[in-house]
Amino acid sequence: MTTQARPLEGIRVIDYSHFLAGPYLSRCLAAMGAEVIKVERPGEGDAGRAHPYFIEGQSGYFMQQNMGKQGLCINVKDPKGLEMMQKLIETADVFVENYRPGALNKLGLGYEALAEINPGLVYCSVSAYGHTGPDSHRAGFGLIAEAKSGIMAMVGEPGEAPPLLRVALGDMYTGIHGVASICAALLGRVKSGKGQHIDMALYDCLVSMHEYAVQCYTLSNGEEIPQQTGHDLPTSTLYGVFSATDGDLVIAAQVDVAWKRFAGLVAEQTGNAAFAEDSRFHCAAGRNEHRLDILPVVRAWVAGKSVAACLQDLDAIDVPCAKVQTIDEVLADPQIKARGMVLEQEHPVVGKVRLANLPFRFSGCDTTEKTPAPLLGQHNRQIASSLGYAAGDIDALIRDGVLYSEDKVSELGLDTLGETA
Repeated sequence: MTTQARPLEGIRVIDYSHFLAGPYLSRCLAAMGAEVIKVERPGEGDAGRAHPYFIEGQSGYFMQQNMGKQGLCINVKDPKGLEMMQKLIETADVFVENYRPGALNKLGLGYEALAEINPGLVYCSVSAYGHTGPDSHRAGFGLIAEAKSGIMAMVGEPGEAPPLLRVALGDMYTGIHGVASICAALLGRVKSGKGQHIDMALYDCLVSMHEYAVQCYTLSNGEEIPQQTGHDLPTSTLYGVFSATDGDLVIAAQVDVAWKRFAGLVAEQTGNAAFAEDSRFHCAAGRNEHRLDILPVVRAWVAGKSVAACLQDLDAIDVPCAKVQTIDEVLADPQIKARGMVLEQEHPVVGKVRLANLPFRFSGCDTTEKTPAPLLGQHNRQIASSLGYAAGDIDALIRDGVLYSEDKVSELGLDTLGETA
């Protein structure tokens, strides 16, 4: 039951970011109640608008990461555009950007310049390497950080080039760290009255994600470097991916009590009593040391059964397991439906769309975003009007190219001075 306001209601966020890490960050803030104004450059706008999958000329990629935001498209290189941007900054609590360090200084939108306008501003920068260090000037994407971080070197088959992760781990992980940092800075501002600059780096965030590799190397005095292991973890036997007759599944029987139940099941069904009785396998260290004796037995047991049969047997003895699902199976999963992880929205151009929801669940409020991503420049008039610009002045800014919107905005009658949400 919704009994409370969303936690960030009353907070105004200026999203001057593009593609993924910044837009995902600000999408999270919007879901938690912040008023997020998406500021884009005239012409193509956010580069994410050109990223597939496309429907009716609209990017699903953009729609997913920018729902719940208002859209302002403004030429900040024009003095009149910069003036409007500065007025907007005066009203803001948070500014989010993910350009290369120093790029926004040239536009008058760096932290120092904006802090003079609004000392309480929480300014969050997201970049590949951060604003300090010898690589701070270098361009980069999530892929670059994934390669540099050591994560990519640990996945895939031994001796083969690592595979692409196929999810934007670096961007999304950094984005959610940005959410946490911004919320902390806003809380700190309550006491100090001052904002601050948050410097988030994709590379930093992925290095921080190592729950094992860093301490493995440092505590062994450099003797242990985690390598590619393919389909299982040598330090957590049994924990891996196995192939059945009709697909793949994962089994997590690395804890002693789960292992004993699992080994007993395999022994019973294969007639291999020694597998359950072998004392070498009764502790984690022994299983890890003798994993090459364990894996062939488990693989043979799985290979003779269907995925469903394996899952049924494993669920019956409470051993964690799951099918390796394709995305269509994920979207049809009753658990995902029960958790509301696929949301439905009405888009002004596309019509009804289904997109991935965010995982926030608050007991007192609903953070499911009902408002679709804005068309390019959709809220130009409303935002300019809220800053004190008269209708005639707004018309002049549009004629002069300071404010820009895509044709669909006027075609669909979305450029009126109505509600901004």
